[in-house]
Amino acid sequence: MKNLLYLVHRLPYPPNKGDKISSFNLLRYFSSRYNVYLGTFVDDQEDRQYIPKVKEMCKDACVVDLDPFRSKMASLRGLLTGEALTLPYYRSHMLQEWVDDTIRIHPPDAVLIYSGAMGQYVNKGLPEHTRTVFEMEDVDSDKWRSYSATKSWPLSWLYRRESQRLFAFERDNARHFDVSLFISKAEASLFQELAPEVAEKVTYRTQGVDSEFFDPAIAWENPYPTDSRPLVFCGAMDYWPNVDAVVWFVEESLPIVRAQMPDVTFQIVGMNPTEEVRRLAEEPGVFVTGGVPDVRPYVAHAAVAVLPLRIARGIQNKVLEAMSLERPVLATPSAMAGIEICPEFDPRVTETAEGLAQEAIDLLQSGITKDPGGRLCVQRHYNWEANLRRIGQLLESGIG
Repeated sequence: MKNLLYLVHRLPYPPNKGDKISSFNLLRYFSSRYNVYLGTFVDDQEDRQYIPKVKEMCKDACVVDLDPFRSKMASLRGLLTGEALTLPYYRSHMLQEWVDDTIRIHPPDAVLIYSGAMGQYVNKGLPEHTRTVFEMEDVDSDKWRSYSATKSWPLSWLYRRESQRLFAFERDNARHFDVSLFISKAEASLFQELAPEVAEKVTYRTQGVDSEFFDPAIAWENPYPTDSRPLVFCGAMDYWPNVDAVVWFVEESLPIVRAQMPDVTFQIVGMNPTEEVRRLAEEPGVFVTGGVPDVRPYVAHAAVAVLPLRIARGIQNKVLEAMSLERPVLATPSAMAGIEICPEFDPRVTETAEGLAQEAIDLLQSGITKDPGGRLCVQRHYNWEANLRRIGQLLESGIG
């Protein structure tokens, strides 16, 4: 088999959050088609138990411990060097040596970079014939620009600086790699507008969801009190856009809903809730679960999946999973960005806190208990195998 050098910023297992769902499916698919040489980081000690499972899928792997606090301190070097802070955050001499040795001893036929910062490891020494795919997922630099608009100084300055420096890095990598790949047509188009000189080397895929795993026909025990009507939000609760979303909904929308429907609860389901998120549980009708073994029962037994994201990039896995489980979806336009318009799928989409509250009330009063059109849309447009074959073709022959 051919050799594939696969670099990803976080151990691609377990597939329990957005980027790890994608990176795991990439590893699963390509491990049966290539000798995979995996370079990655572990940023959560709980994930160390999965290293042997990941290594079973690889010809060789270099897994480096990443301490978030130390990496944040190291990232400040970027202020002295003039580079994006993201780059020293993910910089490891150990991983760089392993990448250099792998390229020299086991020359890769293809290189797959997942997440922009990992592009810093392969800027030299590749064989001339090697195909390279830079899987950026989202335009991360534009995410930092969005953050800067919501913060006061000095964070507004720092985030704006990160946006500018990271974009320069993304643009430079796009020049050197054969293909730059994004998670949606909208993200690809945005990058093409920002970097028109590489537009012909930019393309997109779409996200996938395992509709057999997220199957509404499976019977789960109801995790909620039987006398409540739960609205649910699922996501990593140390990720700032998710934190912003639930805080906004609890403060601005939920009181309006509960004033008319006191039995409505808001269930915040996801690992690593910040202190700000945990404090929300002090509010009437709000519950914060923390990490759970399986999110499916929490979504499947919810009256409505609520996605009040004000900042979002790419396609949201939490939307696709709710659709696959036939849950009624209430969301902001940002949360629905990149989701195909399907005639049979009827999400409630609104931008304001008042609009979210009123749509939630209307949905609950309507008696609608499921939206099977969401699952049909997922099965038609968000199939993993079709996506992965597309990436395989890019690794073999590039765009064209």
